[in-house]
Amino acid sequence: MNRLARISVVTLSVVVFLYVGLGYLLGKTSDDKSYRSLSVFGEVLQHIQEDYVDEPNMAVVTAGAMHGLLESLDPLSGYLSPREYADYRDRMKNSVHGEIGMTVSKRYGYIVIVSVVPDGPAEKATLRSGEILESIGGFNTRDMSVGQANALLQGAPASTVKLAVIRRGKTEPQEFSVNRAVIVPQHIVADRVGDDVAYIRMPAMEPLDVSELRDKLAQFDKQGLHKLLLDLRDCTRGDAAEAVSAAQLFLTSGKIASLEGQTVSRKDFDAEPGKAVWHSSVDVLISPSTSGAAEILAGAIKGNKRGDLVGERTFGSASEQKIIPMDDGGALILTVAFYSTPDGKSIVEDGVAPTVEVHPKAIDPSTEPSDKEDEAPLGPGQLPKSDDPIYNKALDLLKGGEAQKAA
Repeated sequence: MNRLARISVVTLSVVVFLYVGLGYLLGKTSDDKSYRSLSVFGEVLQHIQEDYVDEPNMAVVTAGAMHGLLESLDPLSGYLSPREYADYRDRMKNSVHGEIGMTVSKRYGYIVIVSVVPDGPAEKATLRSGEILESIGGFNTRDMSVGQANALLQGAPASTVKLAVIRRGKTEPQEFSVNRAVIVPQHIVADRVGDDVAYIRMPAMEPLDVSELRDKLAQFDKQGLHKLLLDLRDCTRGDAAEAVSAAQLFLTSGKIASLEGQTVSRKDFDAEPGKAVWHSSVDVLISPSTSGAAEILAGAIKGNKRGDLVGERTFGSASEQKIIPMDDGGALILTVAFYSTPDGKSIVEDGVAPTVEVHPKAIDPSTEPSDKEDEAPLGPGQLPKSDDPIYNKALDLLKGGEAQKAA
């Protein structure tokens, strides 16, 4: 460590100790635990600097501490280094950027795939939801935030990113090279699937999707259809405000969701009778690849006893993040508020549980996903396959009259 760096670290330690001691003596806060935690942090920093076997790179140590601190909060909070934050700002200025078409989060200490976009680069490379990304671009994801992962996954269209993926049922990672592309907005899939049954799959909670949903619901209603299957599997993208708008199409009364955080005043989102379009029966298909805004819609349907949720518990990520620039040129991505269901349960902590639990077909670990077409997300315009157990159960419930009452 050079002299300037050593002086900086010592100065930082002194400032921390002075802040802790002075704040404690003057009683600046009633929470003594905060000061004790700062004191322990300063003490650990000093021991690393003075007692570690080699002279540590304190910049690396500090960055690691930042990542660990934020990762302990929730999967979507994280730290961007000055370079990563600069790259992020550049991407935001450019409306056209390449990606591989998948939503990721953090589970088991690593970056995991929540869902992939049908016909996107990731889906074409046979990547599937639930698989673990051990490394992205040669960087291990063990100490990587979701923000960092997204930064590495994005880039110039037609450029390539290398991935090491641990597939379901496997223990060793498999190498992939995936070309980035511009992901175009997807349209909803809607069709009649029975004498009195309609089917709609939502690819995202974007304004286009919700507008198409409204039009299709009105069209099905005019056609005299009275039962609907709403498929929210693999729906991970979009805005919470659009999810609220989508829920209002199904509800004439009741609460849709609530948003609250330490610095975010509680806000309740309610149904508006004049916006309801579909008053007949509805069942919703969900899975662990249902996350974010889609969970708000699913939770609203379930919480108001508007219909059954069929499938598996959702991922659990409906929350709001804030980017806070730091003095070093980096930035914090900090979760500032959680969405909760009408009955007050945090979606991030609990996900949204099905009312009728159905698991997909068992996977044979000896069979590569690329050889099993049924594991891939449905492509644009495709309806569920005839052997889809979640779809079939939801359809049986509707046809058998077991679905919850209409609005």
